[in-house]
Order: sequence, then C-alpha cells, then structure tokens
Amino acid sequence: MEKTGNIEIRISGKKGNISVTPDNYDIKEIRTVLDQIENLIFPLEKKERPIISYQISEGSVKHIFKTSIQYIIGFNALLGQIIQTQNIDFLDYPTAAAIEHFQSLAVKNDYEILISTSIENTNSIKIDRSTNLFLTQALWLNAEFYFYGKITNMGGKDKANIHLVTEDLGTLIIQTPKEEIEKIENNPLYKTFGVRAIGGQHSETGEIDKSSLTFLELIPYQPKYDHSYLTKLRERASENWLININPDKWLSDLRGGYE
Repeated sequence: MEKTGNIEIRISGKKGNISVTPDNYDIKEIRTVLDQIENLIFPLEKKERPIISYQISEGSVKHIFKTSIQYIIGFNALLGQIIQTQNIDFLDYPTAAAIEHFQSLAVKNDYEILISTSIENTNSIKIDRSTNLFLTQALWLNAEFYFYGKITNMGGKDKANIHLVTEDLGTLIIQTPKEEIEKIENNPLYKTFGVRAIGGQHSETGEIDKSSLTFLELIPYQPKYDHSYLTKLRERASENWLININPDKWLSDLRGGYE
C-alpha cells in the first residue's frame, strides 16, 4: 500500500468577535481552499497525479489534505525554500498563484494562515497581513505561442477548451470560445494540429503560465515547408521587429538553404 502524508492549512482569525471554527466557516470559504490545493501540490501534469483526500477539523479551522508521501516530501522542501527566500517568483506559476491566493485571503479577512506538512520537523510558512508573498507582476508578460500536438478533447458546458497533448509540455488546456470550436470542420480528435495561443510567460525564466492559455488559431499540421504560411507570418512580423531586416534574406539564412 502506498505511503501517504498530510499537508495542513490552518486558518485562524475572527468573524466579528467570534473566532473562526468549522461551525461558522462557510462552504464558499472551504471551496476557495479546495480550488487551490491541486495547483499547490501538482502545478504541472495533473492527469497522472495520485488521489488527494480531504478533511476539515477543529483548531481554529484545519484543512488537511492526504496524498502520496513523495509529494509531501517535495512540498516540504518547497516550503523551506519559500522561508529562505521570502519570495514566490521561483515557483511554477500555478503553485505561486495558489500561495498568492492565500496571501490575498489573509489580507482581506485578517486571517493567519499556517501551511505545514506531516513530515517530522516540518517546514511551515505563516501568512498574514504583515507578509508579502505576492508575485512580482512585472515578471509575467503576455506572449504568443505555437504549440504542436494531438487534440484529445475539446468543448465544455461552461468553459470551453481544447486539450492538446504535446511532447515537451505535456497536456495543455487552452481556453477556446465555443464559436471557434464550432468553426472547426471534420473531426480533429486524436489528430495532430498546431495551435496558436496567447498566455503569460516569465520574463526571466521563460516559464509559460499554462493556466492562462487562450486560443487564437488552429493550424493544420504540415511537416513540410509551407511557403504561403511562412509568408503570412513574415508579413505580420514585418509590422514590428522586421522593419529593418530584409525578410527574404533573413528567412533564407534561417532555413539554411533548405528547399
């Protein structure tokens, strides 16, 4: 049987003059914590993650999450790094955004939030109004990406999206307007396509914020050189960074004489 461990998120504070307890802790507040925990522990590939079980208990309010011990050990080390640097910019974006959510929650409600694990001599971080565990917003910039992979799912009742399985980045979930999905002809499932998308990218590390990806264009997969498509890209780029570059020479140099 797989060994497991716990992550504990303890929330202390008051509602008026009454200390928070599970009896006066609203279901909406519980949901905000549950919405963050997966990104906190498994920021990237979630498809193969182990089960996360949950319980709430007294003391003010303790949210206890149980999962595989190897991930608890890794998360404990991550907490130690946060303590050392007092910064969250180095984290994978989904994890950093989850920590930032708890910081915002502490400021808004004047809560004290203690995050720790069941590891012996666990690292723990305390988040309250005096801490400043926010992302450096200037480090995250909007960027345009081209992803190639196999479409494994598309659609959705409320938030429509396309699931694209890529070789280097795993499964990408790209938010896509329903009207764009309706325009796609034939059945693209389990076929290879390119997707042009926009999203956040860290200006120093180059890390992509996978949760921010938004669909722009579906590109038929053509492994051979496509002169007409490259011409369109060149024309779009010439309005910006190719102003002082001879596009034909630049493209020829880039291709290395390949025909």
